[in-house]
Amino acid sequence: MKFRRLHTAATALTAGALVLSLAACGSSGPSGGSVSADSASMWGLTGGNQASLQNSVDAWNSAHSDQSIKVEFFANDAYKTKVRTAVGAGQGPTFIYGWGGGVLKSYVEAGQVEDLTGFLEENPQVRDRYLPSVLKNGEIDGKTYAVPNNNAQPVVLYYNKEVFDKVGAQPPKTWDELMALVPKFKAAGIAPFSLAGQSKWPNLMWLEYLVERIGGPEVFANIAANKPGAWSDPAVVEALTKIQELVDAGGFVNGFSSIAADSSADQALLYTGKAAMILQGGWIYQGMKKDAPEFVSSGKLGFTTFPTVSGGKGDPANVVGNPSNFWSVSSKATESQKEAALNYIKDGMFTEKNTQDLIDSGAVPVVKGIESKLEASPDKDFLTFAYGMAKKAPDFTMSWDQALSPAQGDAMLSNLDQIFLKKITPQQFADTMNATIEK
Repeated sequence: MKFRRLHTAATALTAGALVLSLAACGSSGPSGGSVSADSASMWGLTGGNQASLQNSVDAWNSAHSDQSIKVEFFANDAYKTKVRTAVGAGQGPTFIYGWGGGVLKSYVEAGQVEDLTGFLEENPQVRDRYLPSVLKNGEIDGKTYAVPNNNAQPVVLYYNKEVFDKVGAQPPKTWDELMALVPKFKAAGIAPFSLAGQSKWPNLMWLEYLVERIGGPEVFANIAANKPGAWSDPAVVEALTKIQELVDAGGFVNGFSSIAADSSADQALLYTGKAAMILQGGWIYQGMKKDAPEFVSSGKLGFTTFPTVSGGKGDPANVVGNPSNFWSVSSKATESQKEAALNYIKDGMFTEKNTQDLIDSGAVPVVKGIESKLEASPDKDFLTFAYGMAKKAPDFTMSWDQALSPAQGDAMLSNLDQIFLKKITPQQFADTMNATIEK
């Protein structure tokens, strides 16, 4: 697996610029064993890996009442706002759940997370459990500040085989084939693509893959390196143009800008047959397995790679998405909380049961030697597909909103939303984003 480590520039979050709000919608699951007032705190995401993480913490607390962990879960969008604010104010949880990249760099520059390099040197069995290229995404300037905590999450093109059969179509292998499917599905009263536009970040998957297919990984590498004018690369402008052409053709479900990913409404459109396809992360397989088990187990769910673009420079095997999620340890935690966190990372994560829990949920853990476990799973078709995508990719680009600094990532998502709504032109997008590049 050859994941590319992105070097990004980021501005530090300062407490003075942030107002701490603890009102985000969270849920705290039952924890096995006793949880003390000085328990290490952990924030995770609802859905997906929630059950396997809860099971892992419960098992830890049952066996380590003196180093207990209190876990709370938050919806994705609410979490991203809450954790940046809390960490910026020096009041983050002991375990900081993240994606690596520019956001992690901003935490490092603000002195909010522990340097884990020495911990890994003292515990080589922890370092060696991971696929090395995934572990590297937790490094900033050669030091490790975050360790992977779950599964590889390439972005996948999912499709409903039943509605494809209904219109006599095949999944698209090229962009031209994709565009030709739009009128076919519209004529049958089926939305070609589901999209949770209200959440904004699902829009990004379209830009990431189109830029990758058109211009190759160097285009975003230049953006991430803050090269002046990098957003004006012809591949970016062409990708944005193609997105607006797809919008004009009616490629996305009506009202996509009011659909939220946190409610899984975008997934529901696919498995209920109201939409033919969805471009989303590998994690939504877990959601559909839970919410629409018959749809998944009956073989009606199809999945494939993103189409090629005629004349494009990108390798068709290149992938975008999340190499994994990560744990960082807050530098503001008490010494006992830090000790509990490091011991959990060492002995509580990726145990035999935790690894199997992840696989049973429909996820591909980012650890070595799991091929036989994946083959034995009832979800082996998807799991081996996703694992193969990640393992064979010449280049696996981290989700742009995480690779960039928080300020750039936010500006990008806001302006991309305007592209999808046809309120700005591709050139206006490029000009606005060029202005965010640090001189």
